Amino acid sequence: MITTAFLSVALLYAAVGHGGASGYLAVMALAGFEPAAMKPTALVLNLVVSFIGTVMFFRAGHFAWRLFWPFAVVSVPFAFLGGKLSVGAQEFRLLVALALAFAVVRLLIPATAGVERRKPPLWAIILTGAAMGFASGLIGVGGGIFLTPLLLLCDWADTRTAAAVSAPFIFVNSAAGLLGHADSIHHLPAEWPWWMLAVIAGGLAGSRWGSQMARPVHLRPVLAAVLAVASAKLLFT
Repeated sequence: MITTAFLSVALLYAAVGHGGASGYLAVMALAGFEPAAMKPTALVLNLVVSFIGTVMFFRAGHFAWRLFWPFAVVSVPFAFLGGKLSVGAQEFRLLVALALAFAVVRLLIPATAGVERRKPPLWAIILTGAAMGFASGLIGVGGGIFLTPLLLLCDWADTRTAAAVSAPFIFVNSAAGLLGHADSIHHLPAEWPWWMLAVIAGGLAGSRWGSQMARPVHLRPVLAAVLAVASAKLLFT
């Protein structure tokens, strides 16, 4: 059941350039996993799917280096710092719930078309990059749920470019967060190799679809509903 859920999450998230960490956290929250196992599991699976997405969106010609590197340079050290910090079980549940709620909002944001794209100012890159990196490492996500809506709302990128930039951003921040929390690896559940295979399959299918075919706009509300349920469960139980 968990393996199938992870495969589905990877497929849906990879289609929009994400690694799926917030989705894996949602599944684990609904299944009653301990917080100690949730963070490293989400980051490890995130690394695999975001790497696949990086390759697929790059090969499809949607990647924009000028958008990626400034945010990555600022965010990575803060992701490492956030990964080194630990919070209590209740605080962790609240942070994950807020991250999932943010993901719901992100999934419901309509794509803009025919809008002139602007270059992000340096101050915005520094402030948002640091905040996204720290939050990513602390919670156990790659930061795509923060970066993608930021790029879209500020008209810094179109949907496909935002996905192509978010995938490697997620990868480097997930790696930094995991390095900062390296001692948590021994908390990985015994089933994690099977979950890895599942998300590889989902990531390949989803990223191919998202990078080369139609956007999965009809699936976004479904995924948003799942995350909303998980967020509510964390907040009110």
